[in-house]
Amino acid sequence: MLTAPLFVGTTMYRPEFSLKQFNQHSRKTRRSSVDGAAFIPILFVILICPSNRLEPTHAASYGKNEPEQHRLGEVNFPNSCTPSVHSKINDGVAFLHLFQYRQAADTFRRISTEEPQCAMAYWGKAMSLYEPLWSWPDRNTFAEGLADIEMAETQATVTPREHAYIEVARVFYQKAPQWNQVTRIKAFSEAWEKLYRQYPDDVDGGAFYGLSLVTLAEIGVDEIDNRKRAITVLDPLFRAAPKDPGPAHYLLHAADTAELAPKGLDAAREFAHVAPDSAHALHMPSHIFVRLGLWRDSIESNRASAAAAAAATRAGLADIRYEIHAMDFLNYSYLQAGDATAATRVTEDLTSVPGATAQQIALYQADFRARAALELHQWKSAQALTVPQGEPLGQETTVWVRTIGAARNGDVAEAQGNLVRLEEIVAVVDRKWKRKGPRSNDDDIRVAEARSWLSYAQGHTDEALRGLRHAADSEGRARVEALSMPAREMLADMLLASHEASEALREYEQTLRESPKRFDALYGAARAAESMGRPNEARKYFAMLIGSALPSADRPELEQARAYLAAK
Repeated sequence: MLTAPLFVGTTMYRPEFSLKQFNQHSRKTRRSSVDGAAFIPILFVILICPSNRLEPTHAASYGKNEPEQHRLGEVNFPNSCTPSVHSKINDGVAFLHLFQYRQAADTFRRISTEEPQCAMAYWGKAMSLYEPLWSWPDRNTFAEGLADIEMAETQATVTPREHAYIEVARVFYQKAPQWNQVTRIKAFSEAWEKLYRQYPDDVDGGAFYGLSLVTLAEIGVDEIDNRKRAITVLDPLFRAAPKDPGPAHYLLHAADTAELAPKGLDAAREFAHVAPDSAHALHMPSHIFVRLGLWRDSIESNRASAAAAAAATRAGLADIRYEIHAMDFLNYSYLQAGDATAATRVTEDLTSVPGATAQQIALYQADFRARAALELHQWKSAQALTVPQGEPLGQETTVWVRTIGAARNGDVAEAQGNLVRLEEIVAVVDRKWKRKGPRSNDDDIRVAEARSWLSYAQGHTDEALRGLRHAADSEGRARVEALSMPAREMLADMLLASHEASEALREYEQTLRESPKRFDALYGAARAAESMGRPNEARKYFAMLIGSALPSADRPELEQARAYLAAK
């Protein structure tokens, strides 16, 4: 599991780290503040870049070859600048809403050159310097943002609404050395709320307020309450202006939990078509689709995103981050939709990602292969996985799956050796990152899972079940990751293997409430019901398994399901 190395003013993801590890560590990564002791999470893969400021992951990137026309949704941002720049200001705000901050900065900078009296050009430049869900500005960036706001304030022609927008940005960039990150973000959110209350029909102002609430949630400030508040603000704005990329986009981030995902479904379906020039916009709906087990929608979304990202990369407008992230979701979704061949094809297609190095390809393929062995219960393949070269941190996923594979094959000695290596890797993680900020227990859960399967292989079934139950409860409190096998599903698998079908069914059903339509949980629930002599329940789960599979699905469990339904 991965946390990104820290650099002042920049978040970097070293290419020897694996994508799966990053996904599991993303919500616990913390960045030390220029203001003080608080921390803010970095959410997605960010690769080494020669520039001082990086784009957020998988947002479409444009440079000198940027096209004149953008399909970025429909933004109508009233302003007092001359009509000749109104469409450009709309583009700049759209870029902000799509997390395409470099493009936003370039757009507003060109406006300020073309029309130096345009106050909102300077406001936009300042807004593009802060990436709420991605990174925290350094001292120089804070100074630059404050200078932009001061320039905005000196312009003579400013409407009351524009003045309100400028004042919100000043709150964020003001000199307040006593503030830490949490204090500053809270003040920023309160300022957006004031603007929202003053202009309740202002779609973009309300959207920025909603984003500030999501930001607070992501740093652990009243997480669920702030997500719900954000949804309350954003959902009516989305329905009033479904083509504006702000409300829909931020609503998807707000609803990206197992509990809240249904509230983001309408926005996901709409946002999938709002901004076809943005790889991020094409991908983001799949966060909701995966949470709800809508595998076909996720596959469609991520195929479109990967294709757009690849085209942009070949044109010199993006890098591998965008395509890889979509492929990660695509690989997982194919496995859950029963098409193992297609999932393998995604793994092989990593070799064709424009700009990817051999080392990066090897690491991403290692993660995808480990995932496939685990999801498909191919324990011989799991035990035989090749550990990638490089730093120990990039080897964790493979060693974890190798440990479980060896244990489930009954190879106690091999499992013990792999477990020792896994524990060593986790110790490295702790030593390396304990000074960087709070850590979650993701690593501990992986070790607990591996240790429990080893105990099971050694015949200590009660001890093994206690270990997995503790891991499942711990993972549940921390929220189940979207692209991982839940610990509770492993617990159900172990209970079923231990001939405890009734308990297994309860755990499978709990898994399906938190991670709907996961392939193994549906199949396991059907088998558990069958073992209990409850054919109606078995038929229900087998039918759900077949219903969520692709027409091209080839996992053998589907043939068993069809045979059971045909025989009854």
